[in-house]
Amino acid sequence: MRFADFVDLAARLFEATGVGAMVVGALASVAFVVRDARGPKRANAYRQLRHYLGRAILLGLELLVAADIIRTVAEAPTMGQVLILGLIVLIRTFLSFTLEVEIDGRWPWQSPPRDKDGTGPPRP
Repeated sequence: MRFADFVDLAARLFEATGVGAMVVGALASVAFVVRDARGPKRANAYRQLRHYLGRAILLGLELLVAADIIRTVAEAPTMGQVLILGLIVLIRTFLSFTLEVEIDGRWPWQSPPRDKDGTGPPRP
């Protein structure tokens, strides 16, 4: 097996794992919410679904970025390939950042919210 073949295989595995993480994560998210949506937790079902689904998408995006980097760096990259990789990484990083803000409900540099009385430890 040539090095180029190994790199191509690694990139494909990262891509497949990224897509798989999103698909399995979406299915697991729905399953968890359906399981937990009974009784008093029903009011939080939509928020929980968004949280679980957002985490699955973030994981998948990270794996897809890794696949792009592996594929581009392993070859003798041209300036066009490097620019395209940079654009892809910027777009996916922006998506990851906005998903993180959407999930947590705060900017990453803000402290986590505390209990209602302001004395307890930060809530996750």
